[in-house]
Amino acid sequence: MLARRLYAGLTPFLILAAPVAAFAQEAAQATPDIAQGAAQIVEQAAPVIDKGDTAWMLVSTLLVVLMTIPGLALFYGGLVRSKNILSILTQVFAGFAMLSLLWVAYGYSLAFAGPSEGGLSSFIGDFSKLFLSGVTPDSRAATFSAGFELPELVFVCFQLTFAAITGTLIVGAVAERIIFGALMTFLAIWFTFSYLPIAHMVWSGPGLLFNLGAYDFAGGTVVHINSGVAALIAAIVLGPRRGYLKEPLAPHNLTFTFIGACLLWVGWFGFNAGSNLEANGLTAQAFLNTITAPAAAALAWMIGEKLSRGHASALGAVSGAVAGLVAITPAAGFSGTVGAIVLGAIAGLICLWAVVTLKPMLRYDDSLDVFGIHGIGGIVGAIGTAFVANPAFGGYPLEGYAMWGQAVIQISAVAIAIVWSAVVTLVALFIVKLIFSGLRVGESEETDGLDLATHGERAYN
Repeated sequence: MLARRLYAGLTPFLILAAPVAAFAQEAAQATPDIAQGAAQIVEQAAPVIDKGDTAWMLVSTLLVVLMTIPGLALFYGGLVRSKNILSILTQVFAGFAMLSLLWVAYGYSLAFAGPSEGGLSSFIGDFSKLFLSGVTPDSRAATFSAGFELPELVFVCFQLTFAAITGTLIVGAVAERIIFGALMTFLAIWFTFSYLPIAHMVWSGPGLLFNLGAYDFAGGTVVHINSGVAALIAAIVLGPRRGYLKEPLAPHNLTFTFIGACLLWVGWFGFNAGSNLEANGLTAQAFLNTITAPAAAALAWMIGEKLSRGHASALGAVSGAVAGLVAITPAAGFSGTVGAIVLGAIAGLICLWAVVTLKPMLRYDDSLDVFGIHGIGGIVGAIGTAFVANPAFGGYPLEGYAMWGQAVIQISAVAIAIVWSAVVTLVALFIVKLIFSGLRVGESEETDGLDLATHGERAYN
């Protein structure tokens, strides 16, 4: 939706600029005074940098960084056993660092540059902005309001944070047993062949899902379904942790997890409201939705947990909130407040079922429930966007919206994202397995913990 609105934002300016330019040309043939006046009109019509929008986008970018380091790192760190906390913190931190550099090197170019049609433009960009070639402090990116633009570097930074957090989300599914080098290599391959194409397909003008008309305001398919499916496939291929379903593998510090979840929630305002690319009323609506949807999901999860398991836990509360944040992500700028509450509550209950019932039933060891929350929550949110966008329910759809037709489009986009991510993940894991002669650490290393075995240090004396 970023790209859809970005292109739409340019249209009024183009319509205005053509007759003004023609007038300037005619005036230039008349008198110098008239020509000078016409030139001033053209100059005034040219888009300008809006400092308020720019400041808001820089703050939003910082908030999304906060989501990953320290937010996601602490959320995951508290959920593993004490002998593995440093390993999970390091994996998130190092993954963020590596993916940031890859984004600058070629990621931005492949996601957002390239021809407007023909060739592979429906699936991927090109290398015309390799290492940010041509991107300077003076280059511009449009906002959604005619006549105003952002520095392109701001857009580069904002999208960088999306790419970085998407890859690091997968870390939670393979926690406590994967070889560190194998993980980093996998993330690099997966980023290149799964994240970048799906980001291009959804958010870039020539993209397949963009032209299909899929709604994804802030990353339901690009971020959550993409990473959630990869997490599920990786967990299955890697196999369960030693003792899974046989002995307790309880979180060692739920206080860390609680703090991490709160940082995620705070950072998500940049994630969702920032995706409007400017500061206006719709930004405020996305901001409010980012409060109400996770609030409803947290309470729904706790109520469901109380009814089904006899207690409402702190872990359940924060897990529900994250599920609600995931679900509202694709709908943040399309849903009204009531729609966001309903969508959040539904996501909280469905994700609770996925974590408590589906995972044990299928016996896959998604260590920190990345698929159960991000994958399932992303699917619920992406499909639910078609319904909460309905103006009859208080939504804000794009022109030409029809609820059931949009639902079909959303389901198609979800299916494409699932298949694409699953195939890339399988191939990437196969390649990494050949390179490292395996994916898992040895039995003794897993028993001792990855903090000591991989990093040579312990979090606690």
